This record gives sequence, structure tokens and C-alpha cells, in this order.
Amino acid sequence: MAEENKHIDSKISPCTGAVSGRRVIIAGGGTGGHIFPAIAIANALIRNAPDLEVLFVGAKGKMEMEKVPQAGFNIRGIDIEGFNRSSLIKNIWLPFKIIKSIFQVRKIVRSFKPDAVIGVGGYSSFPVLRFAQVKGIPTFIHEANSFAGKTNILLARKASKVFVATDGMEKFFPSQRIMITGNPVRAALLKPVNRDESIAHFGLNPDKRTVLASGGSLGAKGINEAIESGINEFEKNDVQLIWQTGKPFAEKAKAVTVGRKNIWTNDFITKMEFAYGAADIVISRAGAMAIAELCVVKKPVVFVPFPFAAENHQTVNAQNLVLKNAGLMIRDDEAKGKLVSTAIDLIKNEKRQEELKANIGKLAITDADEVVAKEILEVINKRK
Repeated sequence: MAEENKHIDSKISPCTGAVSGRRVIIAGGGTGGHIFPAIAIANALIRNAPDLEVLFVGAKGKMEMEKVPQAGFNIRGIDIEGFNRSSLIKNIWLPFKIIKSIFQVRKIVRSFKPDAVIGVGGYSSFPVLRFAQVKGIPTFIHEANSFAGKTNILLARKASKVFVATDGMEKFFPSQRIMITGNPVRAALLKPVNRDESIAHFGLNPDKRTVLASGGSLGAKGINEAIESGINEFEKNDVQLIWQTGKPFAEKAKAVTVGRKNIWTNDFITKMEFAYGAADIVISRAGAMAIAELCVVKKPVVFVPFPFAAENHQTVNAQNLVLKNAGLMIRDDEAKGKLVSTAIDLIKNEKRQEELKANIGKLAITDADEVVAKEILEVINKRK
């Protein structure tokens, strides 16, 4: 496990030593929508119980193996992955990896001896929570989306609590186990940031209006292609762009923005508080976590829902905000023709921006991590 833990910051003592012996495992990941709420919950647990020890378990090769240590927490990787629908031949080793992951999980759980296990979704959460349930260890699930993942649906039957973002989740989970908490957001987003400092972080001009375009931690093809096709419009309208592309589009984005001083681009933004702080308006997917963050930072948004989300739930998410006059929406298949012009029109219309900011801000939930942490600690303490 030395290779997996080489990035651990030994100076962050709350994450490494436990006096009382209380321990929690947080399992899952794959995307920022799973990882960042998990980190927010971990930090809330530590704030409420400084002697608590937290261990993450994730899938080897996934982004949690990088992002979790950066947040100061220990993580163990297991050999687990999902079924590959695009290339059936790649699934040949899947049964062996699943079996191997079961043995890895058994070793981790027996060694760490957790008092509770929390699953946040993603491939790695299933074997960890299932083993914990077999061993009688209390398990908790956090479901960020309005359409629950299959892993969480299966695990919920024996979970102590299922924390959800919205009402109406009884169609997925046993009603007696559901607790509506909202979605935990990164702690850094709860603190006001200076706009000039934020703009300077990206090397841009504080006197110019700025658009943030982000398709999430893995990028968004529809948004990226729309930005690329309308790239000249930003300079024509004296507008700056902060463009998070995800890794697949990063090289192309760098090529089309060479020499453009009004555009900053990279595959990932580490300091999202500065990105939001710099932005006058935002272009975003409509995943549950993106919406939770945008409500907290109160930004006017043009949503481009991911069209292949389960039950088209991202479109439903975006439409809910549009109906509340809390956001705009462009369909993914219309983005190339409409997205940039819609964003430019919005950034020029300050009255419309103020309306959207006021309405999206009304939907913010800022204490979900605290509510979740206290509920978990209450169960742990009753067992001690």
C-alpha cells in the first residue's frame, strides 16, 4: 500500500491519529460528484470528533486516488471497475478483479476495524459496504442525485441511513431509512472570496467580464465543442473565459486558445472557489453536485444537461431551476449553435443576472455535511 499512500500529508494530524479508537471508512469515487461530497463529510466528521480516524477506499486508477490525498486523508485502492459496454473484450478480466477486490476489502476492513462505513457511490463502494453489512458494521449511503444509482439501491436495504438531496426518493430506497439532507459542498465555497484575487489567480484582467465554462471533473464534450466553435466571440465581445475541459479535450483546447490572452484553459481546476469568485456567469452541466455548488455561490448559470444521464435526470434538474427563474438551459444537441451567444447575451444583461443570482441563492443548502456527520456520529457513539 506504500505506493497508494505516498502523497499523504503527515502534518494533517486529524486525518491520521485516533485517540479514542473511533474509525470510519468512506468508500466510493470515480467523479468529482462523488469525491468532493465525501471529502466534505470527512471534514465535518473531524470537526465534530477531532479524535476520529477516517480512511477512504477507492478504485485504483480513478481520480479519488489523487484528490483524496490532496485533501489530507489516507486512501487505500482496490482493483475494481464497472462493466464496459463499449468494448466487451475489456470485460474478460472483470470477474477476477471483482474477486480480488473482495479479498482486498476484507483485509482493509479487518485491519482498520471501522465503527461505520459510508458509501458515496462509484464502483468501490459496493464491495466495501456489502462486506461491512455482512459483518454487522453500521453502513450509511449518500445519494447525491434525484435518480439513484443501482449500487446504492442494492446497498440501501441493509443501511442504517440513506442521506438524499431531494424528496421523492422513496421509489428507490426504504422510506424509513431516508433522511433528506441536501448535498455537502466543498468548505472552501462557503467562504467569500475576493474577485480581484480570483481573477489574478488565472492571470486575467479584473476590469473585464468573465465566463466560467466547466463540464465537471471529467469534462463535457457538448460544452467543449460549443466553446471551440464560438471561441472568437469572446474576444469580439471583450469577454474573458475560464475553461475547464477535462482531460480528453485539453490538448485541443490549448491549441485553439494559443495567444488568446482573454482565455485561461486547463483540464482541471483545483481552486474552484477562485473560479466561481472570478466568474460573472457560469456554463455548467446540471449534475446534482454542480447545482448544489452553484446555489451556494449564487452565480447566474446556463445549464447544458448531459443528455445520457439516467432517466435524463440532468435535464429534469435544470428544468426545475428554469421554472424557478434560477437558471437558463440549452440542450446539448443545440449547444453548438446557441451556447456561446446565450452566454454572451447574459453577461451583457446585468438585470437578468441579478434575477438569476437572487433566485438560485434561495435554493442553497450550506450545512448538509454537518447534518450527515452528526447523524453518523450519533450511531457510532450509541454503539461505543
